[in-house]
Amino acid sequence: MDKVVINVEGMSCNHCENSVIKAISGLNGVNEVSASAANKTVVVEYDSTKVTNDDIKGAILQQGYDVIEEKGTYKE
Repeated sequence: MDKVVINVEGMSCNHCENSVIKAISGLNGVNEVSASAANKTVVVEYDSTKVTNDDIKGAILQQGYDVIEEKGTYKE
């Protein structure tokens, strides 16, 4: 499994967090998602053979939030 931390601009409440979590969770290969409006981050654990970082970022962008930067991808 891989884990990525992404900085996201525009999330300001629980509804924002939940919409991002729901969008990313719907991608095949995503195992776990957490979002923090306070920290402006999304953390995703995923199978890189089934889904890419670009797919994850695309799901965030489709919800109307801006991806500022990817903090890093980690193997677990």
